[in-house]
Amino acid sequence: MDVLRLESCSTRNLQPCCNSGLQNPGRISKGSVWPTGTWKYQQQQTLACSVRPLKFRRPSHQSRLHTFSIFCSSYNGGCTVSETDTCSNEEALDLKKKAEEISFGMDGKSIFLVGMMGSGKTTVGKILSEALGYYFFDSDRLIEEAAGGTPVAQIFKEKNEEFFRDAESKVLSELSTMHRLVVATGGGAVVRPENWSYLNQGVTVWLDVPLEALAKRVVAVGTESRPLLGQGSVDPYTQAFAKLTELIEKRGEAYGNSNAKVSLQKIAAELGSIDVSDLTPTTITIEVLKEIGIFLRCRNKLHMNGVANAQSNSYKYMRKL
Repeated sequence: MDVLRLESCSTRNLQPCCNSGLQNPGRISKGSVWPTGTWKYQQQQTLACSVRPLKFRRPSHQSRLHTFSIFCSSYNGGCTVSETDTCSNEEALDLKKKAEEISFGMDGKSIFLVGMMGSGKTTVGKILSEALGYYFFDSDRLIEEAAGGTPVAQIFKEKNEEFFRDAESKVLSELSTMHRLVVATGGGAVVRPENWSYLNQGVTVWLDVPLEALAKRVVAVGTESRPLLGQGSVDPYTQAFAKLTELIEKRGEAYGNSNAKVSLQKIAAELGSIDVSDLTPTTITIEVLKEIGIFLRCRNKLHMNGVANAQSNSYKYMRKL
């Protein structure tokens, strides 16, 4: 398996989420304003926005890139909320309301969910795509399709992590050219600075889950499909927790580059719950929409301030003439 390939396709071949009523993915109009550069919001009690540069840990060595091409294939990741979560009528209405509130501000931009393995990116992503009428993609599943159905764990075994990361970058590159997508990315996608040039074509959201909860989740479903966790321990939880701790130390700073952060521990505390496992996927998705809304408002505020400053500088310049 030296070359991974998918048949090239256009966005018209993509399958929308069920019941979304979406026929073709929308595109950004030429006149749309989206500030250049990479920045994120910081939320305080009052809406305070600031610009911060991206941060990465310096890699121990430069990886040699493999030469192969991956193109996006039609992947039906659509679902209805009922297929992924049982929610109350109140939650369903809140979900719809929050989705409607950000739809206009999104202007067709895609959403990229980042976070550790087991953080719920796929589950939340499907509900989010259904609420917004977006398409859903799981980048790991696309890589597996490109490899003829070969599981990620087997790709790691037969090749290596570098080969997988190259494939991952190719997939993200293709997805970044499309609009109205919700993409569940791989846990390590944030480490490569190259990938941020793709992720920043949309809005990035970090699902931050406590390590204890992550370890319980991945052990409960089995670690066989998680090649970075290792196998054969007499105490799978301890081994998973130790490995996840090691991974978050390497990736945490990069996750922090996301436009929005959704902390499950914070949500649980606000709801008076101790265990984050008590949170429903719909509750988490509503919080994702809230955080995206805050980011969009902050983006607009920064843009308006930038326009005002530019106009002021122009006026001062004209007065000197």
